Amino acid sequence: MTQVAAEAAAAGHDAARALARAVAYLRAQQSTDGWWKGELETNVTMDAEDLLLREFLGIRTAAETQEAARWIRSQQRDDGTWATFRGGPGDLSTTVEAWVALRLAGDPVDAPHLARALAFIRGHGGLGSTRVFTRIWLALFGCWSWDDLPELPPEMIYLPRWFPLNVYDWACWARQTVVPLTIVGSLRPVRPLPFTVDELRTGSAPVRRPKGWAWLFARIDWLLKRYARHPVRRLRRAAQRRAADWILARQEADGSWGGIQPPWVYSLLALHLLGYPMDHPAMAAGLAGLAGFTIREDGPDGVVRRLEACQSPVWDTGLALIALLDAGVAPDDDAVRRGVDWLLGEEIRARGDWSVRRPRLAPSGWAFEFANDGYPDTDDTAEIVLALRRAISGQSDPQAVAATIERAVGWTTGMQSRDGGWGAFDADNTRTLPTRLPFCDFGAVIDPPSADVTAPIVEMLAGEGRAGEPAARRGVRWLLRHQEPDGSWFGRWGANYVYGTGAVIPALLAAGLPARAAPVRRAVAWLESHQNDDGGWGEDLRSYDDPTWAGRGTSTASQTAWALLALVAAGEGGDTVRRGVAFLVGTQREDGGWDEELFTGTGFPGDFYINYHLYRIVFPITALGRYLAR
Repeated sequence: MTQVAAEAAAAGHDAARALARAVAYLRAQQSTDGWWKGELETNVTMDAEDLLLREFLGIRTAAETQEAARWIRSQQRDDGTWATFRGGPGDLSTTVEAWVALRLAGDPVDAPHLARALAFIRGHGGLGSTRVFTRIWLALFGCWSWDDLPELPPEMIYLPRWFPLNVYDWACWARQTVVPLTIVGSLRPVRPLPFTVDELRTGSAPVRRPKGWAWLFARIDWLLKRYARHPVRRLRRAAQRRAADWILARQEADGSWGGIQPPWVYSLLALHLLGYPMDHPAMAAGLAGLAGFTIREDGPDGVVRRLEACQSPVWDTGLALIALLDAGVAPDDDAVRRGVDWLLGEEIRARGDWSVRRPRLAPSGWAFEFANDGYPDTDDTAEIVLALRRAISGQSDPQAVAATIERAVGWTTGMQSRDGGWGAFDADNTRTLPTRLPFCDFGAVIDPPSADVTAPIVEMLAGEGRAGEPAARRGVRWLLRHQEPDGSWFGRWGANYVYGTGAVIPALLAAGLPARAAPVRRAVAWLESHQNDDGGWGEDLRSYDDPTWAGRGTSTASQTAWALLALVAAGEGGDTVRRGVAFLVGTQREDGGWDEELFTGTGFPGDFYINYHLYRIVFPITALGRYLAR
């Protein structure tokens, strides 16, 4: 045996042992109902705004406040700031919200940790430089003038679907946030805090003369403010009622709106301000549902309380099943069968907002969360179809599984946008006009096609034997058109170019593109050139704002796995791959899992990030399984 062969055999043996430990660990994480769910860790904005919501509604308790305050304090960095992701730069708006929340918890203004935060806030422009959402929270308590916020009239609920800036021009998460905010902004409530925030002011923000679109929307905002002073009262009240009906129609079974924090809290605020009492079914369900998103655990100074911005059981379960199957677990294994049964029960058979642009499309698909029937998403559905197809032979009723797959493939194919790509929740949600509004200074507000969503759908269609059909071929062309000049692909929902590239290459190869094709070779070269000295891959989330960070960052288990998935699919098996596998083997914990403090998931590029706690398990298992299979 040559030295190279011996090294390969040893690497395979180590990888097999690591894979077996990881599979055992993943099995232990499955719920008795069949699903998997890892925590979605975010920043302290969730916790600060939860305290502010409860203060505004008059339901904040001392115990909740102190537990949340302990968590917020524990996340402050030595420079006094709070960041949007671990290891990232201090974020002004997050730091302001954390400062206000801790003052609400009784921390004295001259406490050292608040003094450090205050120095950062004042040094970075104070309240006048915060994002619009932060200033909306401040306006609720009289700490910012409603006159100095962009106007969003509730009358926009009447705009027809063909008219610019109608609510369906916004992404699903944005429209469910905007509609309740039109109610809140039109009522302009003020409920003063028991303290002031004058320390955070630095004077007037610098005056900039708007140009182009900014000038146009500034003029429109001025006109809307004039109208807001003297609205047509019957029209305004009717618009508020119509908006409330729209909100109520979209509340989910678990009490949430969209299964995510922003529309949830603003919907509660809007209904409350319209006079809905706390014991109204919608209000009661909404507040009770937040408990299911709350994590309480022991900390060094006592119990800490934090909120998840969202939960991902459907997504996690689909990825977990793929991981187990890639690891060689049989389709009729009990864990696989229970996961499949749970997923079959989660298929969505009702129409949602997606049907506005696809009215003739039969419903199907899966959402991300336990309850979000109005918004199934295309990449979750694609991954679940991939899992179901591979597991179908082990199920008690394969015909029922096949019928589900057929419905899901039909729905997903029908959600293709005109340009050949797929967005996550809507088709053709590509009008950029909402992004130009003064209101939209935080987070993505539209849902255009992206490579990391289009790729798994193309891979799914190939797995169904439909690679030669028009939808898959158009998807492949879209992916090839959107390859970056350096050979990578942008990752909308994961960090970032490593994630995008790791998703696209397996999809293109599954669809029939040869491994020797130029786009594949350029992507392989990009991945090889960005491997870290320790053998792993990592990418700092600053790559969304600064291209020099693309493919650069501390190695993580999930990002290393994404790179390996692309390289193994492309037929690579040399030193680059072996070093990547060695990184996973060498960093595995004794219990079979991996540590990963860094955030590798993306909510809004440049603004909001997520640490998916199950990513560090499922993706390494998939990568190791496919490596060993090769």
